[in-house]
Amino acid sequence: MALQDMAIRLFSMADYADAAALWTSIPGVTLNEADTPEAITAFLARNPGLSFVATDRNGQLIGTVLCGHNGRAGHLYHLAVAPSHRNRGVGRALVERCFNHLAAAHIPRCNIFVYADNDVGNAFWLKAGWDDPATWKVLQKHVQV
Repeated sequence: MALQDMAIRLFSMADYADAAALWTSIPGVTLNEADTPEAITAFLARNPGLSFVATDRNGQLIGTVLCGHNGRAGHLYHLAVAPSHRNRGVGRALVERCFNHLAAAHIPRCNIFVYADNDVGNAFWLKAGWDDPATWKVLQKHVQV
């Protein structure tokens, strides 16, 4: 499949079941309470026009990325490409689409969260020119909702 054989469009909740199936099939992508249909609906509403899916010429979902920002920095979540469609530019095209929309919103930088043991994910991001500063770490605490 060449890039011209795929389409990128906005992520909609109609894509959720296929996206969740893709996410759960890929080692290194973990779902939690922020990934329920209700939570994703709220995420998309807070970040309109920033999250995307890639489909093949038959309309089958082959990639996803969730993108949002807090006014200062963008954040990418769940960049996932079906193993059958990797190394063809799908992930790169999804990230580029997000960056174009973040730039239009005047967001100067973007962050990602990748598990340290996600070798495939880390290799993708480092090859794409992302920095691994190793000078800071992310701490996390659950908020009681």
